[in-house]
Amino acid sequence: MKTSFRLISLIFIILFISISFNILQSQTLGSKPDPIIFAYGGGLNKTFITYVASLTGKSNPSICYIPTASADSDQGIIRWYEMAKDLPIRPSVLRTFVTSYDDKESFENIIMRMDAIIVGGGNTLNMMAIWKAQGIDTVIKNAYKKGIVMAGGSAGSLCWFESGTTDSRPINLSIVECLGILPYSHCPHYHSEKSRQPLYFDNILNGHLSSGYAIDDQAGIVFKNGVVDHVVRMNEENNAYFVHLKNGKIVEDKLPGKIIENVK
Repeated sequence: MKTSFRLISLIFIILFISISFNILQSQTLGSKPDPIIFAYGGGLNKTFITYVASLTGKSNPSICYIPTASADSDQGIIRWYEMAKDLPIRPSVLRTFVTSYDDKESFENIIMRMDAIIVGGGNTLNMMAIWKAQGIDTVIKNAYKKGIVMAGGSAGSLCWFESGTTDSRPINLSIVECLGILPYSHCPHYHSEKSRQPLYFDNILNGHLSSGYAIDDQAGIVFKNGVVDHVVRMNEENNAYFVHLKNGKIVEDKLPGKIIENVK
């Protein structure tokens, strides 16, 4: 009788431990943040910096600005710090035009301790080449999987997609291959530059680009787990669109979005 009681007690203890472990594991997995990318169509501004900060879910997040596309422009870096100085963030910069004498910390260490990354505008083609040569492309993909918020406009929005239209080469707008984290094509500055929309249409129609997302300068799309979560806008005039083929014709679907408070 005592042996049976002990056996039953042992079974209950094992079941309790197993159930507790499964609940704890489920809670741990559930607490992992969704991978987020916030792509906006134009240049850096305080409104979008503030919105990036909110996406981290932290009160004073560490946000790193990556100005590779502008060749680490000093003017752009100064502007970043000026915009960030009265915002509830801890700003920093990742320079890629460095030597081992300048910088004693790896790109990986800098990126992986951040809460968010904001990629600046400029020459997308050159930026992608430098990132690949330095291994930054792999680090960024790992940071994204970890849950570090990724963001940026212009070249900083284009970089997250498979490919899109760029002004990185002489003479005409052309196509550039990017990180491919988001499996779509992309067109920034959609209605801000007159040549962007018709060229994007032609490239999709001719099969040079896949269906994708076009964003006006003062609008942005938040992607969670690789799909659209929501759209934000700074005003009524700027929007985001899904551009695709339907029955052999181009269709431009305007995505509903909310207007966010403009931060001065």
